[in-house]
Amino acid sequence: MNAVFASAIEEWYRRNGRDLPWRHTHDPYAVWVSEIILQQTRVAQGLEYFRRFMEKFPSVQALAAASEDEVLLLWQGLGYYSRARNMHKAAKQIVAMGGFPTDYSDVRKLSGVGEYTAAAICSICYGRPCAVLDGNVFRVLSRYLGIDTPIDSSQGKKVFRQMADEMLDVQNPAVYNQAIMDFGAMICTPKSPQCTDCPLADTCSAFAGGLTAELPIKSRKVKIRNRFLTYLILTDAQGRVYIRKRGKGDIWQGLFEPFCHESDSPLDAAQAAALVPGCIPVKSVCGLTHQLTHQLLHADGYLCRIASPVPPLSGIWVERAELQDYAMPRLVVSLIEKIMSL
Repeated sequence: MNAVFASAIEEWYRRNGRDLPWRHTHDPYAVWVSEIILQQTRVAQGLEYFRRFMEKFPSVQALAAASEDEVLLLWQGLGYYSRARNMHKAAKQIVAMGGFPTDYSDVRKLSGVGEYTAAAICSICYGRPCAVLDGNVFRVLSRYLGIDTPIDSSQGKKVFRQMADEMLDVQNPAVYNQAIMDFGAMICTPKSPQCTDCPLADTCSAFAGGLTAELPIKSRKVKIRNRFLTYLILTDAQGRVYIRKRGKGDIWQGLFEPFCHESDSPLDAAQAAALVPGCIPVKSVCGLTHQLTHQLLHADGYLCRIASPVPPLSGIWVERAELQDYAMPRLVVSLIEKIMSL
């Protein structure tokens, strides 16, 4: 079965695979950068970030030599900023090792590199028989083989790992891995899969049993936590804006933002103004939301003047035109742009 499966998707890939810049090289640095960027990111969005990264940091040495603030600023808008911090840390590890590791176990030791990323790098760059296993592959294998074991269970992970290894074309792992990833993204999609155009339809268990909408199965539902954030965009008599860097242990570590207060429910204008002595709200933008994997953020923003003397705050005051030089979360950038345009 695996020979028929591999042959079909590889032939499909040769005809329909996406033409992406990192597929024209076996440079592990370029492939690694692309894989990290594409985690939790659509290809269409990640493509421009990949080009920017390769232009700004054309080598792992250049990335390792950069400051964290430089890396985060270039990453701004992609979200999941721990990816950028881990990539920066891993670049320093690679330089200390004398070059990019070639063994799967050594690649796995790099900061932020899991099984999937290590398998992709080792198969694409070195021809190692390492099967990738991500959301696309879970879905394709679950449907094709009719596996109803929940993919988020410990047993499911064992079953799918075994199946991924068995279905791998060990003679051509680079093409096979890229083929099954594209196949899952373009044909065997989460919703409305293109079964009528699928070269595997005749042998697909889910298609035969009418189960494409049910597979793959997840056993746990994600519980969403609501968080209410009030931002005060403080401006002083010189027109400067107050910002501070977020600390460790929460979302957006290392990014900058205006004064922020979290509460159990939204604050009104009077409550917001009371957060900082001498604060006078002049404009507001309320009701912005931003969805994270396990959190829904609700943000209200107030543009405020600060009376002299300026109260002591643990941050920095910057010119309004300089705000673009500091990496900020997408939600914060959107809020500032909206309130400044009023």
